[in-house]
Amino acid sequence: VQLQAFGGGLVRPGGSLRLSCAASGFTLDMDGIGWFRQAPGKEREAISCINTDGGTYYTESMKGGRFTISRDIAKNTVYLQMINLKFEDTAVYYCATDLLNCPYDYSGNYYYNLKNYGAWGQGTEVTVSS
Repeated sequence: VQLQAFGGGLVRPGGSLRLSCAASGFTLDMDGIGWFRQAPGKEREAISCINTDGGTYYTESMKGGRFTISRDIAKNTVYLQMINLKFEDTAVYYCATDLLNCPYDYSGNYYYNLKNYGAWGQGTEVTVSS
């Protein structure tokens, strides 16, 4: 089981990027895939998850429409579309297999515990700078 995250780069505030998470050794109908990020000096935080049925969930702080998770079954790849990027979005972005298939709380927000993940991608760096 392997995940490879790519697509990061340098972008100006207000810009957009689409990150990709290519899966190998398993198919997307077997494991949910979560996207995370870790900014310098901060803890890793979850953004979103897409489950084996294609259902999508976001953490409460990441709702608002700037982040959209999707997948292409044929390419076995999960995407994270990011728009209207801000300085504070600068971080290394990771994808991981969610062993609990994207649990959510009573409000429908993605609920995560960093202990519940299997394979992690290597991370792709996003820098938002003018």
